[in-house]
Amino acid sequence: MFGSMKSGANAYAKVGVETGVMAASPHKLIVMLYDGAIVAVRNGLTHMKAGNIPAKGAAISKAIQIVENGLRASLDREVGGQIAEGLDSLYEYMGRRLLTANLNNQPEVLEEVLRLLSELRDTWNAIGATPPPAAEQSNAPVLASA
Repeated sequence: MFGSMKSGANAYAKVGVETGVMAASPHKLIVMLYDGAIVAVRNGLTHMKAGNIPAKGAAISKAIQIVENGLRASLDREVGGQIAEGLDSLYEYMGRRLLTANLNNQPEVLEEVLRLLSELRDTWNAIGATPPPAAEQSNAPVLASA
């Protein structure tokens, strides 16, 4: 009569993700891309170790798509200069490594990419946690409590 509990949960999760994306700042969107790529690589690693070839391929393909069509495509090479160029090269490298890991069933290569993604995500989070310099902050008056 009604859909399964799993399909209901999946629909709820999809709505939550879509709502999160629509409400997210550009900085948060990049964090979400890193999170998605990390989850996809971990899933690929789990499926690789279990010998589940179709699921491994799907997970690694998803990771490649996030890296290439999400992270790499979001780079602003004009504004980002050398940093954007370096990230572009690193994302290209990760895409090649993911493909190699998939084709050759190399869990150590997936672990390498997982480390790179995790380090980049942590760095990106640290950048986002840094308050802007005083000159960039609002000149609005501060209310003192009594």
